[in-house]
Amino acid sequence: MVCIMRKNNFFYLLFFITLLLSFADNVEAYIGPGAGFAFISSFFILFITFVLAVFYFITWPFRFAFKASVRKIRRNKIKSEIKQVVVVGLDGMDPKLARKFMEKGKLPTFQRLKEEGTFLPLSSSNPPISPVAWSSFMTGVDPSYHNIFDFFTRNPRTYLPMLSSAEIGKASKVIPIGKYNLPVGKPKLKLLRKSKPFWTILGENGVFSSVIRVPITFPPEKFDGVLLSGMCVPDLKGSQGMFSFYTTNGADVKNEKGGVHYPVTLKENKIDTYVSGPNNSLLKDGDELKVPLSIKISTDKKKAEISICRQTFELEPETYSPWIKITFRPGLGIKISGICRFYIKSLTPDFELYVTPINIDPEKPALPISHPFIYATYLSKLAGDYGTLGLSEDTWALNEGVIDENSFLKQTDLLYEEREKMFFKVLDRSPKGFCVCVFDTLDRVQHMFFRCLDKNHPANNGKETKKYENVIEDYYVRADKLVQRVLKKADDKTVVMVMSDHGFTQFKRGVNLNTWFFQNGYLALKDGKTISGDWFKDVDWKKTRAFSLALAGIFINRKGRELHGIVNNGDELQNLKQELIKKLSGYIDEDVGKTAIREIVDTESMYSGPYTADAPDLLVGYNAGYRTSWECATGRVTELVFEDNTRRWSGDHAVDPKIVPGVLFVNKKINTRFPDIKNIAPTIIKLFGIPVPAYMKGKPFI
Repeated sequence: MVCIMRKNNFFYLLFFITLLLSFADNVEAYIGPGAGFAFISSFFILFITFVLAVFYFITWPFRFAFKASVRKIRRNKIKSEIKQVVVVGLDGMDPKLARKFMEKGKLPTFQRLKEEGTFLPLSSSNPPISPVAWSSFMTGVDPSYHNIFDFFTRNPRTYLPMLSSAEIGKASKVIPIGKYNLPVGKPKLKLLRKSKPFWTILGENGVFSSVIRVPITFPPEKFDGVLLSGMCVPDLKGSQGMFSFYTTNGADVKNEKGGVHYPVTLKENKIDTYVSGPNNSLLKDGDELKVPLSIKISTDKKKAEISICRQTFELEPETYSPWIKITFRPGLGIKISGICRFYIKSLTPDFELYVTPINIDPEKPALPISHPFIYATYLSKLAGDYGTLGLSEDTWALNEGVIDENSFLKQTDLLYEEREKMFFKVLDRSPKGFCVCVFDTLDRVQHMFFRCLDKNHPANNGKETKKYENVIEDYYVRADKLVQRVLKKADDKTVVMVMSDHGFTQFKRGVNLNTWFFQNGYLALKDGKTISGDWFKDVDWKKTRAFSLALAGIFINRKGRELHGIVNNGDELQNLKQELIKKLSGYIDEDVGKTAIREIVDTESMYSGPYTADAPDLLVGYNAGYRTSWECATGRVTELVFEDNTRRWSGDHAVDPKIVPGVLFVNKKINTRFPDIKNIAPTIIKLFGIPVPAYMKGKPFI
């Protein structure tokens, strides 16, 4: 992941120009999943970048006027009866729940849209998972054309997981200078989503777009508009969100997947520890970058004074701090800036402090999270600091019991409020063209509180339920008020759409297909083992024909594709797929007497696009109440195929897409009773009077 680095010592910069002139290429940073931070090449280019930035600022009014005139010329070539389209994306909004709450009179704005315009279920993608569905939303094509099939997939050369949305790699060469390794050239940074977002097409035809936090827009692409990236933006460590938890209770120090637990010692009401950041790849033997963290507990045990990075603030228990800036210094005068919030769970008898994942600082982004690059900074000046992490709501911390439901809801409220503030700031400055903002909070709340809608959910055992039974409804009501504000700003030449990428259902039972494959002779383990660890540890690939990874896919260990593939293409492959389809479609959970899997789909028969070969060989359409188990998603073989889901993450949508359609509200009537998420892109293009590209699979519904 690429960024322009900043350096505050200009004269120190000049000192290195002559030395490094021959290595000049770029000054960038790389932060990828688990990879940390790497300084990329020449200081000379930083100087050039500084000069260009000054030039950019000075000439901005002239360039803006020129672009505006070009946009006007292009816009005059097309005819449209509307001046603006606004899309409010409510990730995870479910049509059944929306209808239920409308019937209760809780959603008057949505009821009005239903009566005066349109309210229908919106067919999602297959699989109905956010990165897949939002990619279809923006491109108007199915996954075989945009190449996103899940959150992550397997690397066919290693069988290890790899992020589906972006390919990230370090520079292949480094120049050793003293204790430093200075990489030569750019790191690899590639958006793996294919096809063209419809706002790019709008821009090519003179229609300006403002795109806020739409998933799978990282790294950002250039187009005639502005964009702030959403889901899959990493934290400063390069992960999808790693919290920190500090405690004086040694028994509470665990090795969890979603974060790091730090044991601390209280001496004379004071704790000295540190906050860790990305790895310092600038150094040959670089470890994690760290900054000192000091905590002083008041004598009455009612608050604490926290000091970090030359900032000191007081914090009471069960209260979130504002965003606190954290600055890491890898060397050579470079600064890497992040932001995080602090939350004291308790001061006594044990001290417990939760720190959110360190977000990329929007004011001084360490990598590009917006287009243009300075747009993230502009938004921070306009609306204040804001979370930049793609998955900002820390569901892992709640799932692992590091924070409780109350602290999670406080966090989601803060994130929702800053997103709403940002959206209306942008909308007020976008009187024409296209504007979209995606709100993630409803999705995260339903994931964590869906159990409260079903008293028989196994995740309710030992947990508070009654207190939170209206949490989901409350967020639907909040969404209703949000849309009411949008409609007040719309005139008769404004089309407003409210949509979601998928709906929701209960997740009560997990299914481990890797265990089923093992028990039925399709997957083999080494040395007589009967269970295995994450990421296919101890799997004997030379005897394995099928395996499952992530949330919805089955892969065949195909010869010539996987590193140790054993299944031949042709009849052997086709026969194996049909055999699995026959055995697993309608598969019964005998423990409870219910159908767990509705159908298995052969992707070669469903897809026709150029990236079909990158898809899982089979897609699993789980029934309501079922999903890939946590262990199966990470490539483990366990003792049982079926297990109760007892985690707080109790609702899901990685099931048969017919069970979990999204919603579509429009302030106009539409021409179909069965809208599809792929229809939205061509509809918006047509509304602006622009010809719809022939490759789009969706059809306009207005």
